[in-house]
Amino acid sequence: MNLSKNFTLAELTATSSHLPNVPSEKEITNLTALVQNVLQPARDLLGKPIHVTSGFRSIAVNKEQGGTMKPLSQHCFGEAVDLEVIDNAALFHLICTHLPYDQLIWEGGNELQPDWIHVSYKAFRNRKQVLRMTVVKGKKKYSVIS
Repeated sequence: MNLSKNFTLAELTATSSHLPNVPSEKEITNLTALVQNVLQPARDLLGKPIHVTSGFRSIAVNKEQGGTMKPLSQHCFGEAVDLEVIDNAALFHLICTHLPYDQLIWEGGNELQPDWIHVSYKAFRNRKQVLRMTVVKGKKKYSVIS
């Protein structure tokens, strides 16, 4: 099922887990909004493919992958994806300055490049929160950028 010109439902629900990972109609609606408002416009502006490394996660898949459980990750609602491109920093700045989002997270990496980007989108009340995730003594630490 195509959610846009360049993104499919299968791509946004793919997982290496053997656990069920099937979104509900509401979660598909949320994924579609995320794709149409953030991913496809980012792809069009960037002019290059964007690789989704993690999209929708069932609660079981999220738990297995070490995702946030309290409150549940936005991945579990179909509102978030993790992305990679050749230049993650360029994609991060493009989303930050040109597109709507709820949360945008510079995940790992260094001052020049994140290892990957997390972006979420909600139909209403997007916070436009920008964070940076670093690992300190084996634990993820999130700091507010803006």
